[in-house]
Amino acid sequence: MKKLFMPFAGHGGKGVNMGFFSKIFKKRNRQEQNADDWESIVYDRDDVDFRDKEQRMEYIRNCLEQMEEADREINLLTGEYSLVTSYLTDIEEIEALPDQEREGLNGIARRLTALEQERQRYKDRADRMNDGDYYKMRKQEHEIREGIEKLKECENYGAKVKQDMQRLDRERHAYEYRRQELDTMLNNLRGMAMIFLTAFGVCMAMLLILQFALEMNTKVGYLLAVGAIAAALTWVWVKYTDGDRELRRVESGINKLILLQNKVKIRYVNNKNLSNYLCIKYNTKNAAVLEKLWVQYQQEKEERKQYAEAEAKTEYYQKMLVDKMSNYRVASPERWTGQPAALLDKREMVEIRHDLIVRRQALRKQMDYNNNISETAKGEIMDIADKYPAYAPEIMEMVGRYTNS
Repeated sequence: MKKLFMPFAGHGGKGVNMGFFSKIFKKRNRQEQNADDWESIVYDRDDVDFRDKEQRMEYIRNCLEQMEEADREINLLTGEYSLVTSYLTDIEEIEALPDQEREGLNGIARRLTALEQERQRYKDRADRMNDGDYYKMRKQEHEIREGIEKLKECENYGAKVKQDMQRLDRERHAYEYRRQELDTMLNNLRGMAMIFLTAFGVCMAMLLILQFALEMNTKVGYLLAVGAIAAALTWVWVKYTDGDRELRRVESGINKLILLQNKVKIRYVNNKNLSNYLCIKYNTKNAAVLEKLWVQYQQEKEERKQYAEAEAKTEYYQKMLVDKMSNYRVASPERWTGQPAALLDKREMVEIRHDLIVRRQALRKQMDYNNNISETAKGEIMDIADKYPAYAPEIMEMVGRYTNS
């Protein structure tokens, strides 16, 4: 509740010192009273000069505003008080029902309680599917199964193609390594041929020097030199020819592997693009996640169906409960549709009654408090009118305007 203090500047013929100390002590008294009691309404008119029209009207207006606010609170509280009282009366009426009537009421309440427990189990389930995922799956319900199969095929085919690419890549690396070996061998053979030819040239030069300069017989030397160079070059040529043939075969194999890799890469990329598209379409990471979500959706769909059936049955039994209670002197039968367990459990009914009694007592206290404010303010106005009869008509006119407004 609001606390209203009404200090006004005083006007009168008091001495300056007396007025000064009087204001100090009154201010201190008001502060002490304010600290002691935060709920009491204080009327302090010692500093109000009622000969001053503005101060007089302000004081009366404040009293009328207190009455208005108190009356407004009382109107609000009276409605709530009547409602709480009607709830208590309903409890008494229900508890006074004959056993046969009460058993029929309890049968409906038991059914409602069981349905509420069933609905609550669904709400409390930890692995419930969120609404966003549920409605997305619902939109694509008729094509999800096909989508899962397609995704699985894409993933399996992609794995196989990836294995083929890895195998081809290994083969190509083996061919590349063999080509490097052959290139090295051919280079070495060419080098050996140059060495043999150089050695043959040096040998022939030495034989010529021996033959003409020293007049030695070098026919055997020529034969040996020619035979050696012929054998060496023949061996180099055979090796080089075999190596060159194998090199062409390796390079041909590499070209075939490159062509085959290109084909496999095209298949891999197309399959990957299809898999990505399906993942986007069904808003998933892979087939396993989508399948798990599909299983969860089917379970959720069945449970939501059961929940909807429970909701429909709940509405049916709630209406039945209201209709049955309407046959008795129960003012608010619809209130019991939300707490059917109280009709079955006496302890819960006692708790409800206790809570209502506490609420009614609190409302009564608030109403008494506001009644006291209104009566006190009214008494304050009448007392001022009595003490200042010259201003009584004006005061009563203000009261009349407040009463008629």
